[in-house]
Amino acid sequence: MILLALETSCDETSAAVIRDGAVLANVVASQIRLHAEYGGVVPELAAREHLRNLLPVARAALHQAGVRPADLEAVAATRGPGLPTALLVGLKAAQGLAGALGVPFLGIHHHEAHLYSPWISGEPPRADFDSLEPHVSLIVSGGHTMLVAVDAVGRHRVLGATLDDAAGECFDKTGKLLGLPYPAGPVIDQLAAEGQPRFDFPRPLLHEANDDFSFSGLKTSVRYYVRDHPALAGDGRALRDLCASVQAAIVDTLVGKTLKAAERLDRRCLTASGGVTCNRALRERLTRECAARGLHLRLAPPTLCTDNAAMIGLLAEWQLRHGTSADSLDADIAPAWELGAQRRE
Repeated sequence: MILLALETSCDETSAAVIRDGAVLANVVASQIRLHAEYGGVVPELAAREHLRNLLPVARAALHQAGVRPADLEAVAATRGPGLPTALLVGLKAAQGLAGALGVPFLGIHHHEAHLYSPWISGEPPRADFDSLEPHVSLIVSGGHTMLVAVDAVGRHRVLGATLDDAAGECFDKTGKLLGLPYPAGPVIDQLAAEGQPRFDFPRPLLHEANDDFSFSGLKTSVRYYVRDHPALAGDGRALRDLCASVQAAIVDTLVGKTLKAAERLDRRCLTASGGVTCNRALRERLTRECAARGLHLRLAPPTLCTDNAAMIGLLAEWQLRHGTSADSLDADIAPAWELGAQRRE
């Protein structure tokens, strides 16, 4: 099967061509520079940029793959969750193309695609979903942090999620307090590598008997610390130590709660995906802790941690090959679609 997938859920326009479980092309146009001026994603600007980028990105993906539109046997797009105006661009374009070609269309859950992205590897990237084993998965991105118990592809349940700020939001809001450029996560990662975690910030809900996350209190603690230490901005060493301390609190919380969930459920495999999974401290800590406990760890490749159409297309192709019915060409976006909820028509 040859499938074209589109992803426009937030601030990255992506198109990918999938054939028989392998990625032939995956093109991503980032909007980071556009939104950096505002310190965060502006939905209306994101939608306009998707309109500007979608056709060139899709053409580039088809060209790289050596595929003509007439060769496509299916079309997929992210249906939700995400920014409504951004989702509309990709979803309606995909439905229009599928209708014009007379091929099936499938709307994919963005978080579900992240959920299975650790089972994609190789060059070119190829899905290995058939080897999936029961595991606990950490999905951690800019706006979402959640733990999911996975039994098989399509069989999963959410154990817990963020109650307020997600981990990625905490990184970005901390960066804004410190005067760092947006997105702050990669900058804090770099500065933290040169500092020491000598400041004691809270690890929210780490010792609570649940699988939920909350990072608003950590952000507030940083705010008060910055307020009470006005000389921080001019002290490079203190700034690096503060970044290391905030990062350590986030990583301790993410890893600690993930390991506790795996132990409680007796799962011997862990996975992690989403944009924050690019963080080097998080990847190193997960690797070290799993090795010490004899757990099998699978991390999404860094190129597939951020929003991309490859993970959308690989999951869509797998679903179609395993009997999932096509979606209506009139199906609407689902901006608040919860992971595990029934597909909406």
